[in-house]
Order: sequence, then C-alpha cells, then structure tokens
Amino acid sequence: MSITSDLIRGHTETIILSQLMIEDSYGYEINKRVKTLTNGDYELKEATLYSAFRRLEDQGLINSYWGNQNTGARRRYYTITPRGKEVYTENINDWNHAKVLIDLLISEGEAL
Repeated sequence: MSITSDLIRGHTETIILSQLMIEDSYGYEINKRVKTLTNGDYELKEATLYSAFRRLEDQGLINSYWGNQNTGARRRYYTITPRGKEVYTENINDWNHAKVLIDLLISEGEAL
C-alpha cells in the first residue's frame, strides 16, 4: 500500500526533526532513512526537503554546518537546537491527540 503525500504533507518538518533527534545528518541521508523506514512507500522530494530545512533554520529549530569530507563533496549537516527539541515534543503531543480524534471521527463508519 502506498502512502499518499497528502496524508503526510503537514508533517515533513516533524519527520526531519525526528531524524535529527537521533543524530546530526544531511539531506540525502535523512531521505534515505525515510525511504528505508517506510519500505520505500514514502520519500521526500528534494525541493520539499531543502525548503523544510530553510524554514526550520529560519525558525531557529535547526542549525547547519559544513562537514569535513576527505573524499567526495562536502556535505551540509543539520543539527537540532534546544528549541527544535521542544517543538518536536509539542508536535508529537499534537499528533497523538489528532490520532485519537481522527480515530473517533472515522471509526463510527466501521460500526455500520
């Protein structure tokens, strides 16, 4: 089953923050993990990913820095800020509350 982008669209920033809670990372690696975690059912488009990075950085939720690469191209790494961790926790709480409400609202049809 393929997960539609519409279902996930509003959660891109939380997905990125979630990955940065684990460790500093760069765009390609984050997208690769998203694909792996979803068994290939979902991946972030490059434009979506880097637009989200810019928004998160502008809001002070992440910072970026250039990694030291001995081979290959230099990578821009992202790290979550203390405020980013707070927002991530708030977003998870909001998501859990929304799941409860959605389950209540759509499960009525199952009883029919």
